[in-house]
Amino acid sequence: MKLAKNFGIAAVAASIFVVGAKPAQAALLNYNFTVNATSGSNPGKYFGSFQYDDSDLTNIGFERLNVNNGLALTFNYLGINYTQANDADFNSFPIVTFNDGQLLGLSYFVPDQFVIDSDVDSLNVGGDRFYVIQQSVNAIEVGTVSYTRVPEPLGISGTAIATVIGLWMQRKKKATKLIAYPSSITLGRGKI
Repeated sequence: MKLAKNFGIAAVAASIFVVGAKPAQAALLNYNFTVNATSGSNPGKYFGSFQYDDSDLTNIGFERLNVNNGLALTFNYLGINYTQANDADFNSFPIVTFNDGQLLGLSYFVPDQFVIDSDVDSLNVGGDRFYVIQQSVNAIEVGTVSYTRVPEPLGISGTAIATVIGLWMQRKKKATKLIAYPSSITLGRGKI
């Protein structure tokens, strides 16, 4: 029983370490994003995702990554799937930007369709605003963009393993308590 208890504690500690650890090597990081268009001619929610290789990030100051850093994205808007290749300046854009390691957002411009950025007058900052392009020249802000990092599978599996071991330990403890009761049972007036 003591061995199982020690094993359980070690497993929980290991899973916390795995979840909290920062990788020492480059990793492909994944994000989902949601456009919430609240005005304009096509209000609604639209979904996309992107991934990038974080090996060039220093987490100091303003940084940006583009397709040369493995940035790949997909975005479904009005039933059409757009990718990084649809950006007006493909090879240099789209970009994803960071300030001190914190995600600022995408800078993504598809001509005659839409823009994701913080400001349409400076399309290289990245951000959380969604604009539609009208009459090929006017950008009208119609919504916001929210970003959610997709957890790494190793962190999820570490948490799952710790949970299973914890439940197993709890079950084992209950079974041990049931066995520990005295063998003589009193029924009515006498002992058996």
